[in-house]
Amino acid sequence: MQHIIRLEWFVILVLLQALVLNHVHFEQYATPLLYIYFLLKINSGNSRKGLMLWAFSMGLCIDIFSNTPGLNAAASVLTAFCRPWILRVLSLRDTTENFEPGIYQMGFTAFFRYALVIVLLHSLTLNLLDTFSLARFQTLLLKILSDACITLIFILCIDSVRRKR
Repeated sequence: MQHIIRLEWFVILVLLQALVLNHVHFEQYATPLLYIYFLLKINSGNSRKGLMLWAFSMGLCIDIFSNTPGLNAAASVLTAFCRPWILRVLSLRDTTENFEPGIYQMGFTAFFRYALVIVLLHSLTLNLLDTFSLARFQTLLLKILSDACITLIFILCIDSVRRKR
């Protein structure tokens, strides 16, 4: 049953990102990258290989719809690779085995820190790969921070509403 729910979230987030959010640009800088919510919420008991496979699949689907050759896949795989370590360091729980990270499981502050680090890592990787230059560093930094801020706001809103039901 959990695999079906995970697959539903996968499809919903890919379609939402590809059909709606990729066309939303706040002040020509910020683009919400909501599909990484999927990577944030995968159960912590999953293997790193499984997590990276999900991340690659998600990133590849976004790349196909966005016509970006491997950028989202690479950023997602790096994020998935670092996620268990980040979760272990930032979680206030005694154990990080078999729980779904979220506001109600971790507490707001711990989940905020966890989501912030994951979103910043993903946004940094994606934008650095996209730009592949530090020539316009201020513009790149603005894009990274604005993408991360808008994505984090969306993620916190969805996670707080999702568990209240």
